[in-house]
Amino acid sequence: AEHSEEALMEAYVKGDQDAFRRLFRALAPPVHGFFLRRFGSSAVADDMLQTTFMKLHRARNEYRIGAPVRPWLFTIAARVRLDELRRRGRRPETGDPEQLDRAAAALMVEKSSGPDPVERAEIAQKVRDALAELPDSQRVVVLLHRYDGFTFEQIAQILDTTEGAVKLRAFRAYERLRKQLAPVLGEEAAKHGTNR
Repeated sequence: AEHSEEALMEAYVKGDQDAFRRLFRALAPPVHGFFLRRFGSSAVADDMLQTTFMKLHRARNEYRIGAPVRPWLFTIAARVRLDELRRRGRRPETGDPEQLDRAAAALMVEKSSGPDPVERAEIAQKVRDALAELPDSQRVVVLLHRYDGFTFEQIAQILDTTEGAVKLRAFRAYERLRKQLAPVLGEEAAKHGTNR
């Protein structure tokens, strides 16, 4: 418990610079991944990660001691992301292929006993394409939920909206993905003798 993210943040608020370094080592990878999956550029993700932690540093005295750190930090990251989208004029985003392949794994059935590598790559590309076609408001919910493991309540806090709105976005996104990927998932299910 003395090394929890919350304990480290509390120590950092009190001036412990080593606590900040440990907190950064723990939280930088998921925040970097959050940006990388949305913009597909490691350099952009690096810049946005730096901006996020600078904002965390400036806001550290606003942190409510004992509150979960990850949702608070991802709220900051979501605002940095929105600022970048506005700066870009909301041009379409692309996801890093390796990162989005993880989404394919989450949506595919029994991947481990699945098709050969070429077929898996084709399926992963179809999943990436389907995710890219989602409206940004739905895609961010799916990625926060599937990749980052946040609950709908936490996602609502991160995106500054209601849990009901997040659930609706998720429902619409998953329904759209299910319909778009039905031929792929249906083929996969048939190959493995499942009827999902």
